[in-house]
Amino acid sequence: MSILVVNSGSSSVKFQLVDPGSGESVASGLVERIGESDGRVELDHRGESVERIQHIDDHGAGLALAFEMLADAGVELESVTAVGHRVVHGGTVFYRPTIIDDSVVQQISDLSNLAPLHNPPNVLGIEVARKQLPNVPHVAVFDTAFFHSLPDAAATYAIDATVAAEHDIRRYGFHGTSHRYVSEQVAQFLGRDLADIDQIVLHLGNGASASAVAGGKAVDTSMGLTPLEGLVMGTRSGDIDPGVIMHLRRSAGMSVDDIDALLNRRSGLIGLCGVNDFRQLQQRIDDGDASARLAYDVYIHRLRKYIGAYMIGLGRLDAITFTAGVGENAAAVRADALANLEGFGIEIDAERNAVRSKQARVISTDSSTVTVLVVPTDEELAIARAADDLVREVA
Repeated sequence: MSILVVNSGSSSVKFQLVDPGSGESVASGLVERIGESDGRVELDHRGESVERIQHIDDHGAGLALAFEMLADAGVELESVTAVGHRVVHGGTVFYRPTIIDDSVVQQISDLSNLAPLHNPPNVLGIEVARKQLPNVPHVAVFDTAFFHSLPDAAATYAIDATVAAEHDIRRYGFHGTSHRYVSEQVAQFLGRDLADIDQIVLHLGNGASASAVAGGKAVDTSMGLTPLEGLVMGTRSGDIDPGVIMHLRRSAGMSVDDIDALLNRRSGLIGLCGVNDFRQLQQRIDDGDASARLAYDVYIHRLRKYIGAYMIGLGRLDAITFTAGVGENAAAVRADALANLEGFGIEIDAERNAVRSKQARVISTDSSTVTVLVVPTDEELAIARAADDLVREVA
């Protein structure tokens, strides 16, 4: 038996068939360039990869083609016992995995004002998958759920309380599925009770976020009302003086949509130096590119600020963990983020840090009082297990 995990974006759909018990990925794929003449569906199944390139009208046509390719590869969709959907924003309404019905779909759609770039395609993916697989339960798993129980002091913005309440303005946090999964994996890897570990998790990909997790519960996180706040990211600015927005409106005549596009799509690393791939960034640094060096330094500076803040916020620190594409693969980022912190009990072992592996591993020295780890994230497995647990619970 397997769970189909669906992650629907504006012009793409990622999908994966996962055995929630063993954690094995039975098959995975990507539908991309939906609506374009050169639409593409890629399927990986048991070590073999196949693709089709053709016009894909919409998400429905893309998923139908993906299911056809799964059948051609010998994957029996009758084995699917549930479909788990990644949904970015649950607002204050959803903070645990939820069985999807028409009412839930409408509520997720209504939350689109909080995540206009994410929730609408999430809803579209849900609607399409429910039509394709109408006889199995569909479960929504929310990116914001892990941070629902943030302490009030961490979740509250210092603006007029009435305005905040009327417009649901608070810190929601994102990448929660990854932060929960990785923090639990740290405890398992170290052979310790999760309730006894205070840790910082650094999810560093094109989107990036940090969290402080005390005894398995999130007590702070860098992303806020939207995924724009916090760390410097591939195309997003992260933290910025709110006055910049008013300044751009008044002085540059930029509209709200213009500023939104600037801060979400033309800022961060790509805004500073024109690239957001760390391999390209490092090559340009090696070639003496000053803008690439500045972009990297700004990235590391912001990351260290959050690490320092969370160390103080937690009061005691047992572990720091790097995860996601950059966190798992960029040894220089890990080394520079934690450089010269020996006085705080944090010591990186250069040889361990240089090892490339898809396995969880410790990269700190044996004498480091804070354990530093690299733990690969697996959001699809986490979603699959959440969906499976809920379906079994309500059966």
